[in-house]
Amino acid sequence: GERKSVEPMAARTAPARTSAQHQSLLHFIGNAAWSDEDVLAKVREMVLPSIEKNGPIEAWIIDDTSFPKQGKHSVGVHHQYCGQLGKQANCQVAVSLSIAHHSASLPVAYRLYLPQEWTKSRARRKKAGVPKQIKFKTKPQIALEQIRWACEAGLPRGVALMDAAYGRDARLRAGMTELGVPYVVGIVPTILMWAPGTGPRRMDKPMNNTGRRDEPDLVSAKTLALGLPKQAWRTVTWREGSAERLSSRFARVRVRVGYNKLIPEDASPEWLLIEWPEGEAEPTRYWLSTLPEDISFERLVDLAKLRWRIERDYQELKQEVGLGHYEGRGWRGFHHHATLCIAAYGFLIAEQATIPPSGPRSAAPVQVPPLPDHYRPRGSAHAA
Repeated sequence: GERKSVEPMAARTAPARTSAQHQSLLHFIGNAAWSDEDVLAKVREMVLPSIEKNGPIEAWIIDDTSFPKQGKHSVGVHHQYCGQLGKQANCQVAVSLSIAHHSASLPVAYRLYLPQEWTKSRARRKKAGVPKQIKFKTKPQIALEQIRWACEAGLPRGVALMDAAYGRDARLRAGMTELGVPYVVGIVPTILMWAPGTGPRRMDKPMNNTGRRDEPDLVSAKTLALGLPKQAWRTVTWREGSAERLSSRFARVRVRVGYNKLIPEDASPEWLLIEWPEGEAEPTRYWLSTLPEDISFERLVDLAKLRWRIERDYQELKQEVGLGHYEGRGWRGFHHHATLCIAAYGFLIAEQATIPPSGPRSAAPVQVPPLPDHYRPRGSAHAA
């Protein structure tokens, strides 16, 4: 069936003993004490060589994905922003880190975001089997934890990419810099910074109650962008996928972010990259980057736009291998299901790598046994 849930899988894999197979699979996914980390490590070991055949890893992409849910008992479910629906809704949200280049990407870390309403409730935690060591962490904190783990695990290094929901977080940006991980991160247009040729003038001035010093030269990213001369803007082309080429109008300038309690006064200048498409009334996107000053304009744009890979990941994980089809409610099952989906996705990546881009698929189709005549999904109407 189209839905990748346990019951139809049981009917497919053991048509003569569907009920027993169903219970066995439910236990394996929902309760069995196998390690998600060990399985994901094995997936990396097997799939990474296939990815690197098409080039070195270029990026570590951080993002989250949401799963709309009804009710309040599924672990982590809460009324929060749901990216899948584009609005506040009852959903679960998971944060992931993927290693990527232009041809492929693979999630290597994946964790459910647990709202404070869950971390503070002993009863809900116990019922959903949330481990005792799991404390409340914001999504950017989870992201930094995953990046730190990737550094310690010795994964092939890449430039960290993320949207403004993460890039606006000063602690996350400072943490990546401390780890030696360069980044290209989306930011909100209201973030304050010093324009080229300006900087702090009152080093001894105390911070105000926002954690910043009042500095007359500080301007928002949007104000700076709107004041750039016409010659600062140029059309840059980048690619998404193997063939599609896109272009838009960009400007870039070296800036220093307005310091607060997290940003040292001697912080190095960063790139501010701005996109202002033709026909738009104002700029539409902003990024900060710690990539070197001598990086080419085209390469900076290309990396900023490489985030499309994670969107492709999530689309294929949900549509092809059923990432959003988990029907259990517990912490362990939620992560086991995601791990197995990532393993299946990794298998597909490795298989695709064996097929030349213009070559035929020579493998014979897998013969799937038919569902037994007496099979009826739970909740369906009985046959007359």
